[in-house]
Amino acid sequence: MVREDGKRNFVLREDDGTEDSVFSGRTPRQAALKAARRLPPAASEGDVDDKAVLRLRERGTDKVHIYHGWAWKEEAPDDAPDWMPEVITKANVSKQGIEHLDE
Repeated sequence: MVREDGKRNFVLREDDGTEDSVFSGRTPRQAALKAARRLPPAASEGDVDDKAVLRLRERGTDKVHIYHGWAWKEEAPDDAPDWMPEVITKANVSKQGIEHLDE
């Protein structure tokens, strides 16, 4: 279901089918990036050795978007605002496909 501002809600599905966290975004990738930032980060982008599987179901549909996601720590940019910490978590995702639930 699309909200008035164009964003959609995606629910993170666990392997056992439970759904806990909700991420919003205009695209499934935007929601997947938000979910990936919550993964345990590697020390740097080069140290990423394993990728988590993120399964995001769009609310109101039976479509499950599947991504591989990973996160790492990085120094904040030089022009960062005062409220931003010195070390930030960055993330990336790679889409693997879409499944449809039979429920």
